[in-house]
Amino acid sequence: MSDSNFNVLNVSDHSIRTLHVAWFAFFLTFVMWFSHAPLKPFIMEAFDMTNAQWKALLILNVALTIPARIIVGMMVDKLGPRLVYSFLLMAAAFISWGFAFAQSYEQLALFRFLSGFIGAGFVIGIRLVGEWFPAKTVGLAEGVYGGWGNFGSTAAAWTLPTAAAYLYGGDDGWRYAITTLGVISFIYGLIFYRVARNTPKGSTYFKPKKAGGLEVSNKRDFYLYIAMNVPMYIALAVLTWKLSTPAVGLLTSTYATLMWAILVVLFFYQTYHIYAVNKDHLQDGLPEYDAYKFKQVAILDWSYFVTFGSELAVVSMLPAFFMETFDLTPVMAGMLGGAFAVMNLVARPSGGYLSDKFGRKKTLTILVGGQTIGYLVLSTVNSTWMVPFAVIAVMCCSFFVQAGEGAVFAMVPLVKRRMTGQIAGMVGAYGNVGGVTFLTVYSFVDASTFFMVIAGAAVACLAMVQFIEEPEGHMHEVLPDGTVQLIEVS
Repeated sequence: MSDSNFNVLNVSDHSIRTLHVAWFAFFLTFVMWFSHAPLKPFIMEAFDMTNAQWKALLILNVALTIPARIIVGMMVDKLGPRLVYSFLLMAAAFISWGFAFAQSYEQLALFRFLSGFIGAGFVIGIRLVGEWFPAKTVGLAEGVYGGWGNFGSTAAAWTLPTAAAYLYGGDDGWRYAITTLGVISFIYGLIFYRVARNTPKGSTYFKPKKAGGLEVSNKRDFYLYIAMNVPMYIALAVLTWKLSTPAVGLLTSTYATLMWAILVVLFFYQTYHIYAVNKDHLQDGLPEYDAYKFKQVAILDWSYFVTFGSELAVVSMLPAFFMETFDLTPVMAGMLGGAFAVMNLVARPSGGYLSDKFGRKKTLTILVGGQTIGYLVLSTVNSTWMVPFAVIAVMCCSFFVQAGEGAVFAMVPLVKRRMTGQIAGMVGAYGNVGGVTFLTVYSFVDASTFFMVIAGAAVACLAMVQFIEEPEGHMHEVLPDGTVQLIEVS
């Protein structure tokens, strides 16, 4: 997306620069987060790994991202994206270096687990871009940020194996490739801190009144908020179970039981902190001008569950699906399977742009509906199909899925400005919950049923979207001196 496209919409050069600085930071985090996947043959050979051990690394890579996105969202709202993104980029370098020079499988697993924090970088830029772009263009801007950032996973697949095999060579080529990523990330963290600013000059960076959880408007929203936390803990419990199965065997039954007990304790600990943040106004609710409806957040959570969650799951299984269905080579199947992720470059910005142009609710309704049809079509793909038609079906479906992701985050910054980071963190975490859910389903059913299940989830989401309310007018934010400032949302 060229700068001129934004200038037509009367966006300043400083806003454009901030967008470019932000999407590259996100891009870099995704290259690092998914750096292990394309280097699978090198890493498995270096550690003489079994397939079960490799699958355990894949699970560990996403396990921490669910709570990490919540935590990072809180940090962003409290400290600002400039500081938090800089810190995360530099911390990601050390995590990458630890993974690159691990000397045992246990060390490798530990640093893959910690890599979940790298995957939380996405949340930071949502708040940053939301601060720099007005409501009429924020969807397109967030779409460009998300689309180009997500492309990092594809860039990793296209570049890292070549760098490991030909640029560095030798048995340790994969280590040097990942180490180089760490160096780039560390340097860019310093550049980001120097170049980025939390808000345009003269604008106020609104912060939550209290830390520890989202501030909700009334008692009903409080209970809904607590209920919406439950699926995230269930997803973490499922991941723990997967790591304890005989096929993976990374956790013994004793450690798995301990982890489940810890999750229960953490749930009640988090619930207590949410109550502490909200107890002063639960009885009477927030003043009408300062209130927002948490159902908006809940519906966006489930929308990202079926859009990004299904993308995570489908990208993981699609190469094998093509290989088994059409008897293709692994290389060819991988290239065709990559067609799903490549669409991010066009689809996410398109979803954001359509949301800006035609309305948040209408756009999300159309895109989730298109996703439903897309997955129903994919459920009919079998060996009687011509391969080009199967690829076209995949790309059409992926357009609606990823455009839907863009439409979700076109609305996130318009719910409540001072808590955008936390809202983005929760919505983003639900994407990972969706990935865990759909991959778990896939482990029990065939591909056709798998696509049907996703289509069914999309239908349920479509019903929920009808209850979302179109942002209109202005949101209100209260300055420390009690002054109320209006922020345009339509």
